[in-house]
Amino acid sequence: MTITSYADSALSILPPTIAIVLAILTRKVLVSLGVGILVGVLLLNQWSIIDSGSYLAQKVSGLFWNAGTEHFWQGGSANSWNLYVLGFLILLGMITALITASGAARAFAEWGKQHIRKRRDAKMLTMFLGVAIFIDDYFNSLVVGSISRPLTDRYYISRAKLAYLLDSTAAPVCVISPVSSWGAYIIALIGGILATHGIDDIGHLAAFVEMVPMNFYAIFALLLLFMVAYFELDIGPMKQHEQAARRGQLYDESKGNPPGAAVELNEADGGKVRGLFLPIGVLVGATIYFMLSSGANALAEKALPFSWIGAFEQTDVASSLFFGACAGLLMTLLLAFMQRLPLSNIGQALWVGAKSMLPAIYILLFAWTISGVIGALETGKYMASLASGNIPFALLPAALFILAGLTAFATGTSWGTFGIMLPIAADMAMGSHASMLLPMMAAVLSGSVFGDHCSPISDTTILSSTGASCHHIDHVMTQLPYALVVALLSVLGYLVMGFTNSVAAGLATCSVVFIVALFWLRARARR
Repeated sequence: MTITSYADSALSILPPTIAIVLAILTRKVLVSLGVGILVGVLLLNQWSIIDSGSYLAQKVSGLFWNAGTEHFWQGGSANSWNLYVLGFLILLGMITALITASGAARAFAEWGKQHIRKRRDAKMLTMFLGVAIFIDDYFNSLVVGSISRPLTDRYYISRAKLAYLLDSTAAPVCVISPVSSWGAYIIALIGGILATHGIDDIGHLAAFVEMVPMNFYAIFALLLLFMVAYFELDIGPMKQHEQAARRGQLYDESKGNPPGAAVELNEADGGKVRGLFLPIGVLVGATIYFMLSSGANALAEKALPFSWIGAFEQTDVASSLFFGACAGLLMTLLLAFMQRLPLSNIGQALWVGAKSMLPAIYILLFAWTISGVIGALETGKYMASLASGNIPFALLPAALFILAGLTAFATGTSWGTFGIMLPIAADMAMGSHASMLLPMMAAVLSGSVFGDHCSPISDTTILSSTGASCHHIDHVMTQLPYALVVALLSVLGYLVMGFTNSVAAGLATCSVVFIVALFWLRARARR
């Protein structure tokens, strides 16, 4: 079959636009993603039903098996990344359910009742954990959600607010942390770009660190999250969810149980707080060990010396998450046997926990499929091409932020947007103002996180919903107003930076607008 490229056509943005608009209007995520996938596949195959069906079958099978030939049964290998991530989800569901069945989650909630005196403190603890566990966004969203959910439920904090806390301490933290899967990936990209342009007076890590204060969206998204959590600046849909939570309705029960919710479980008496923290602690420690171990092995195979950044750059994140979760589940089972939980209760918890993750897995599979279709349409290349032309140089940092945001929003991937737009930003800077190389690349990083933050088809957004046991579109709609506020002040900051060639001036502009935005949000929240 012949696949048509749409790298130079606005039709490339049609499938993601349809999927996103339908998801928001109908609130039926799987149906909306399915329609977007079908439209994209038909476009790629020039509306041929037979070719489209064959192509879709290959895409779906490719989620689980990388075919060596046109037919998956003729050579190839398992798609280990996807399978490990799906396995991690199932194992984490089992761990969470077993912790609940042991009574440890209830014990933690009771501990919180004695030591955490206010709703504000529960939100602050969640935010602190989100910032502290920065090694990977998937890991952050799911693990911090498992720890914090009993406590936020105890203080009647809505699942939508919990999802916002998780999502806003995932990508925004990882993108400015060099010792994380994101940081290692970005440093590797920066290294290639610097080498391409013959820049050797600054190291890869030093360039990354220098770009951190230029990443306006990540910085001010974290600051706004703190202010919203501390001062309860709830507006729009978030205010409605928080008001419902205070009445005991933590999520919209009319839509059924959200992804990640463990139901139908009998909680045992005598649960201990250590029953929650020991399994999660083993999970965290084992995952970090496997990340460093797999990275070190990859470095050894390439005859490269070991370094922390190098290990994170070469690590296999998906397998590390999976094997870390295996270790966490073994500890959870050991504690359950020591507590003398009946085997029937353990078996029920494992089954219910695995089953609770199925809605998230379905959404993730559909999101991966549409992401593959969008990649074949070359939507990212079309979006990136809009940056070229007759845009005045002073407007380029702001334009790159907006285009990177739209690209990540449409494609659901910030990493893919990094890979496409960072080299373009570097070429533009080196062609006119070399001193703006790092600021313009930082604008791309910033915009990519913004788009990923808002996109209903982003895997980070999906897993934040799962970690919080929040309905997915509820999370998207409640987080969107805050993301747009930070995006607006970021655009203004990049405009000032572009006209003045001063990062300090851009940062100062963002700070002033941020203070104004806080007064506006406070006035809106009090209505």
